[in-house]
Amino acid sequence: MMLLAFCGLASFAMADTTTESYPTLKHRYVTNGFWDNWFIDAGVTHLSFFSNQEHGTNYHKKNPFWPGRRSWGGELSVGKWATPAFGMRVKVQGGWGTQVNYQSWDEPYVKGGNPTFYQVNFEFQPMINLTNLIGGYKPRVWNIILYGGVGALVNLGRTADEYEDDPTYWSPLATVGVLNTFNLTKRLHLNLDVYGNVGDTNLDGKVKPYDGTPQKSFPRIFGTRDIQVGISAGLGVNLGKVGWDNAPDMDAILANHKAQLDALNASIAGLEAENAALKNKLANQKPVTKEVVKTVTEFGSTSASVFFDLNKWNIASKKDLVNVKEIADYAKEHGKKVVVTGYADSRTGSAGWNQTLSENRANTVKKVLMDMGVAEENIECSGQGGVDILSPYPYNRRAVVTMK
Repeated sequence: MMLLAFCGLASFAMADTTTESYPTLKHRYVTNGFWDNWFIDAGVTHLSFFSNQEHGTNYHKKNPFWPGRRSWGGELSVGKWATPAFGMRVKVQGGWGTQVNYQSWDEPYVKGGNPTFYQVNFEFQPMINLTNLIGGYKPRVWNIILYGGVGALVNLGRTADEYEDDPTYWSPLATVGVLNTFNLTKRLHLNLDVYGNVGDTNLDGKVKPYDGTPQKSFPRIFGTRDIQVGISAGLGVNLGKVGWDNAPDMDAILANHKAQLDALNASIAGLEAENAALKNKLANQKPVTKEVVKTVTEFGSTSASVFFDLNKWNIASKKDLVNVKEIADYAKEHGKKVVVTGYADSRTGSAGWNQTLSENRANTVKKVLMDMGVAEENIECSGQGGVDILSPYPYNRRAVVTMK
């Protein structure tokens, strides 16, 4: 089952195609590659044993740190985070165990008096990172992780010579715990793990239960199971790529591209309209003196449009500034005033926001005119809010520069 689970992680492999310049989704992430976000943890563990054979004795009054219960061991685990919130690991734990059934309450405890045995645990544990699940992923110092799982404990026999039963047992194991990780660097972290294991009645190598009358105060929530409660501390190493990239917001990207395309089309339409107007004016004008013709030719157009992307007041295309430059040069040379009027698209956004947006667009063009040398006192600037003057409607996201 453990091998199949880890082989199944290969289905999560995917190339990372996120580009930081693109807009991204806040709580969605690009799936990491198979070799990314692995970790190896090693630590020392303190175990307390609650034996099925305690039924009918007074040992239930002994706390988890009573010398007759406790033992020490070590552990090693290997795992992978498939997403910022979900992962899994395989843990191997080894050390000493204690049978809490050797002495009665009235006999003084002698260190080493309770029979001890060697044990090895093999556990498979799915994990949930509560910190990332609730608060969203970001690099943090402290993460709280819940896990549960199944496995097996192999009892390799007692360390003492006296033996009543067969020296080797195995027991199925259920485990649950809370893992706290504290990141020291991108690669290194400290672990503090609090957990509990529940096994069969022969987990500690003692099969037959005590024949006395069970004490009512003994915790019977797990029936006649043997229980281990542990706490471990250790150091971990992160392997491969560490962390996740936010998934690109494709809707926003497509909308931005469409807005840029609309602005480009609007700019082209504006130029075509101005060209048609000039052609019509030239076709219908009466004969003029040479000086008047010179003035019209010198100036070119009497107005220019500058287009903007959706909800933006940065100029979408610098090509729009060619005609603005002609107006600025003519205004400087002849002492004319220039009028800048900003607009927004009335089909998107509230009236208040569109008013602010139109004013910001007008002020952007005003600053460009000042950079071109037009005196600020010769520029009149205003915003007209959201309008629906031009078709298609994205063309209304503009600022118009005219000569007064």
